[in-house]
Amino acid sequence: MLPDRDAGLQIILPSNGNLHQPTKDFLQSCNLGVERSSSRTYTGSIPNLINTKVLFQRASDITSKIEEGRAELGITGLDRFLEYQRYRGDSIIAVDDLGFGHCKLVLAVPTSWLDITTIEDLADLALEFREDGNQLKVATKYPRLVRKYLLDHGIEYFSLVTTSGTLEAAPVAGYADLIGDLMATGETLRENQLKPVPGGTILSSQACLIANTKLLKGKPNALAQVKVILDKMEGYLRSKQYHKISANVEGVSEESTITKIFEHYDIAWLQGQTISKMYNVRGNSSNSITIVVDQEVLLDVIDQLRKLGATNITTSDVKNMFKDKCSAFEKLLSQLKN
Repeated sequence: MLPDRDAGLQIILPSNGNLHQPTKDFLQSCNLGVERSSSRTYTGSIPNLINTKVLFQRASDITSKIEEGRAELGITGLDRFLEYQRYRGDSIIAVDDLGFGHCKLVLAVPTSWLDITTIEDLADLALEFREDGNQLKVATKYPRLVRKYLLDHGIEYFSLVTTSGTLEAAPVAGYADLIGDLMATGETLRENQLKPVPGGTILSSQACLIANTKLLKGKPNALAQVKVILDKMEGYLRSKQYHKISANVEGVSEESTITKIFEHYDIAWLQGQTISKMYNVRGNSSNSITIVVDQEVLLDVIDQLRKLGATNITTSDVKNMFKDKCSAFEKLLSQLKN
């Protein structure tokens, strides 16, 4: 029986691999920095969160550990979660994209297979193999996801070769015809004379935060800690798409500056304008305006400010942006009710 830990919270993080350092960097950016006495210890803490214990596990084991109730939260790849999640189990996705660890689970074939240019070509090849008394052999670490994808795309004659080793060598070694593996840049595939099948993307994956609903139900102390974590994560992730613009605008008064701004729709619709009076050493006055804008319209807004006669235009990153509610926590509460 698992111990009752209502007074605290446990979160599992990747102990190695491609997600280890990016996870630590992400949490640091969220003001949730992790302290660990050495790289050989498998526990740590988050000083900014009382009664919170960090456990380090292999990324491939984190989903099963959350399912087993070893911790309330975990960070792993979406690919790992969907591959190992139990049917009607206790684990859910709390935040589906943490902004790092992006990759794709793809089908890749030897570059010498010039006739394979679509997933339909692969289906035809599987039939040819079948007619010759063979089966298309696919090496993968993701049998659940690969099997579903192949069947959904009309490829019924195949066999999966599950391996924990290096997949790129499988076709050359002869124990598989193609592979189903993660691809970030495609460089490793190219170096091993492999190419992704066009239309053969099984899943677009990234780091995600997962949670155990059974542990969190009826545990207000742990749930309160989760709210803090989700709030900080959401505030940081939302802020990445915004910039703060500061500029000086000549105007007799704040009211006249506001009138100028609202004459320009591209600026007027933005929220969060702050206008204040400024004086220089010569006694001249101007109004300072600060606006938070989406990075996609940053240059457009700067051009509009120039048309207003704005000077000394500067930009800066927004560290955090919070709204009236934490959407991720509201979603979690809804899932806990089910």
